[in-house]
Amino acid sequence: MFLPRRRSTVIALAICIAFSIWYFNNIQYYLRPLAPLPSSQDSLKQPQSPSEDFPAPKPPPQTPIQDHGASGPVPPPQPAPPAGPEIKAQKSEHYPVQSIIPLPGGTPAKISKIQHVFSIETSDDRAEREERLAVVKKSFIHSWQGYKKHAWKQDELLPVKGGYLTTFGGWGATLVDSLDSLWLMGLQDDFEDAVKAVKEMDFSSPNMEDLNVFETTIRYLGGFLGAYDVSNGQYPILLSKAKEVGEFLYGAFDTPNRMPVTRWKWESAPETKQEAHPNSLIAEVGSLTLEFTRLAQLTDDPKFYDAIQRITNVLDEHQKRTVLPGLWPVIMDAQRGQFDDVGFTLGGMADSTYEYLPKQHMLLGGLNKQYRKMYEATLAPIMKHIFFRPMTPDDADILVSSGVRVNGNAETIVPDFEGQHLGCFTGGMIGIGAKIFDRLEDLKTARRLVDGCIWAYNHTQTGIMPEIFNMVPCQDEQCKWDEDRWLKFVGIKTRRIEGIPEGLSDVEKGRWVASADRIPPGFSAIKDRRYILRPEAIESIFIFYRMTGEKKYQDAAWRMFTAIENYTRTDIANSAIDDVTAETPGKADRMESFWLAETLKYFYAIFADPDVLNLDTYVLNTEAHPFKRPIAP
Repeated sequence: MFLPRRRSTVIALAICIAFSIWYFNNIQYYLRPLAPLPSSQDSLKQPQSPSEDFPAPKPPPQTPIQDHGASGPVPPPQPAPPAGPEIKAQKSEHYPVQSIIPLPGGTPAKISKIQHVFSIETSDDRAEREERLAVVKKSFIHSWQGYKKHAWKQDELLPVKGGYLTTFGGWGATLVDSLDSLWLMGLQDDFEDAVKAVKEMDFSSPNMEDLNVFETTIRYLGGFLGAYDVSNGQYPILLSKAKEVGEFLYGAFDTPNRMPVTRWKWESAPETKQEAHPNSLIAEVGSLTLEFTRLAQLTDDPKFYDAIQRITNVLDEHQKRTVLPGLWPVIMDAQRGQFDDVGFTLGGMADSTYEYLPKQHMLLGGLNKQYRKMYEATLAPIMKHIFFRPMTPDDADILVSSGVRVNGNAETIVPDFEGQHLGCFTGGMIGIGAKIFDRLEDLKTARRLVDGCIWAYNHTQTGIMPEIFNMVPCQDEQCKWDEDRWLKFVGIKTRRIEGIPEGLSDVEKGRWVASADRIPPGFSAIKDRRYILRPEAIESIFIFYRMTGEKKYQDAAWRMFTAIENYTRTDIANSAIDDVTAETPGKADRMESFWLAETLKYFYAIFADPDVLNLDTYVLNTEAHPFKRPIAP
């Protein structure tokens, strides 16, 4: 599911100045674009607040989000017509593939189990778990009913005033994104209603000039495939619609080097030759593998696998040639297949490229060893440069995933010591990799990453983790709390330019800023105070609970859920909030589709029976859509 996939580092002072000027002219762009809040541009799975350390590139502008305010309930659905027209690939491609790369053949390899073998629970534990499960399900129903009443068949609900936003093609992103959640929670009637609505969707004409291929892939294509798989193929229309979306998106790969146009002018594509963008976000290019592979498996059409395997081969070819060998920079030149940028992260704008490596290995039944090789090649630089242990008042043994910039000729690596909610997926990724690749020594790293995200939730006013923040790195292995050192970092990291009294020492300045800006001990800065209903923390907590069976992770999940429910619930659904450090945060009137697709699904699954969303049966895409894994004999 991103933040800093970091942009260039400073090679020299002149470059640094030029880069800063460029950044401040372009801060409105992030990865996994979240449709903008009414007053600002946001990012979807990317953190939405700019980072001065890792500015984002400026991809082609998208069609403005359409806000359909509180105009009353959406009319009820009309009787469903026959399934919409099947979308074919462009009548004639400008750059047709000459030789299709086939899906790997053979008997699936045996892959080590992920899930813990759970023992029979006590009656008290079962009662508590089922009570929590029911509360989460009730919350899901509340938001789903609000969507049905105020935004039915639209992309996104406005959960405060009612109405809807058009953010991802206008086809009904929340509806499709929620399909498998409805099935898993046993909401059969609502699932049937949604499937009927799906039949009316026509994917031949998005309601946006520029289409985000990545977001369309993970939400729509992934949503249809996940719902088809969890319902055991009982609804052929779901696969039909997945094929329709896949055929449509396949046109974005019609470029000279078959790299996709990530922000795609779909309407002119059939008549106009197109090229991939020279400033493409690595996550938008490298995070299409699971969805197109599963589509190829289910339709027996290898062209969809060919499309993404060509991307993988380019990533593989250049993995050891970047300025930080083993990792890919946040920005790549997809037009020329070059990776010269100097910013690196596992956060926004890069995250799911790494997440998908072990997951693709599982989806292919271990038959393509390339993905394991690429994943394992990332680990040394990740462990050395990306993960860091922060200094905390309770001397917690935790890790945070951050980003770095490489200066000069890879002579200096400059860390930003910045954490993001998006980066919390890393604990689950490292845990899965440890299990399936028999790297059990990595489980300790996974645990410390998961515990780091729990720590960030536990230490704010609301009990909710902020979007983007900084922490103070440890100086030695003991990592004992040093309040003066923390306060100095607070003073250094502050963005305040007014109001600070004159004549203060570094420590006094930090103390004044910490009080004025509500910075809890342990955090050195909070760059983006929002919570936008993100799933990454509960995602990794769910995965680690399923791997270990340790109840404390269920308890942590419950604390998180109750805090989120307390501060985000509205009369209609649940809303993003603007400041997790405030006693009474404001509502931002946004409910991303991933609230129902991911966040509540993970909260539900951690309290459900272990066979619900079994990690040895399914592999989950970055939007938490479950695809069936091939089973070794």
